[in-house]
Amino acid sequence: MILVTGGTGLVGAHLLLYLIESESLGVEKIRAIYRNLETIEKTKALFQLYDKSSLFDTIEWIHGDIIDVPTLEHAFKGIDYVYHSAALISFDPKDEDILRKTNIEGTANIVNFCLAKGVKKLCYISSTAALGDLAGTETIITEETEWNPEKPHSDYAISKYGAEMEIWRGQQEGLDVIIVNPGIIIGPGFQDQGSGLLFKKVADGLRYYTLGLAAFVTVSDVARMAVQLMKSDIRNERFILIAQNIMFRDILNTIADTLKVKRPSRHIKPYVMEIVWRVDWVLANIFRKKRQLTRATAKASYSEHEYSTEKIKTALKTDFVDIHQYIKEILNL
Repeated sequence: MILVTGGTGLVGAHLLLYLIESESLGVEKIRAIYRNLETIEKTKALFQLYDKSSLFDTIEWIHGDIIDVPTLEHAFKGIDYVYHSAALISFDPKDEDILRKTNIEGTANIVNFCLAKGVKKLCYISSTAALGDLAGTETIITEETEWNPEKPHSDYAISKYGAEMEIWRGQQEGLDVIIVNPGIIIGPGFQDQGSGLLFKKVADGLRYYTLGLAAFVTVSDVARMAVQLMKSDIRNERFILIAQNIMFRDILNTIADTLKVKRPSRHIKPYVMEIVWRVDWVLANIFRKKRQLTRATAKASYSEHEYSTEKIKTALKTDFVDIHQYIKEILNL
């Protein structure tokens, strides 16, 4: 039996769909963890969006939480393979404690249960945020780029890096593991969170853009490649999952053109972003509001980092879906 954590999120829901549809799945049963009943409706809506409603009923849903150990006991009964995609995504410094608890402690709990229950293989959905930092002579980030603890990292990045350390601990204790590091994941069905907010902001008339590079990948590729890696003989490796390194401006333009709305037209330079995130910090503290722009997100908006995908392309002998074409397709679903 296969267990998917985070099955009510963008990646987890698509993993469930891909696993059920996979011709090579055989008679494997799928179990997914949920925290709140209403969140299951998002996954159900995704299956309906793809006209796969009949497949949704084949999922066995178990109430649980990765940071609530007793609830995991039942979830892991009879499990052979685990896809761990549950995580908290936040770049607000006020969420430091819950980020660490969810992403690091929660992953440690998953690893411990995998070891205790004799799970055959674990796939962890990490992030490019957990990858290393470029040295002075380096230009492209790979799976081997070393993490530099002396450089500034967001609390989210630190939590994902810490989670990966728990995965490698499990590997050292005898668990077969796979880590995938996707960039910004584009996909349909979850427009109120993550990258889905990009679509909403453009639709609402976003006026500003930056010229920073960002690494994008489709959620369908993330699900497909994670499953292929799990079904292969490959183990104890990590893989960057990036379709293209694209300027934010170009992504926003593609979204705007597809939605037939006005393109963002005002370029915000890096020094302006540095001012804006500081103003946001002041206002958030005065009015006790959630941060809209943090130092980490401001820095990311004008980043020039590029990521290599040579390892995954070689391992699976595959390529990625074009991001611009995919955006057009999902916005026309």
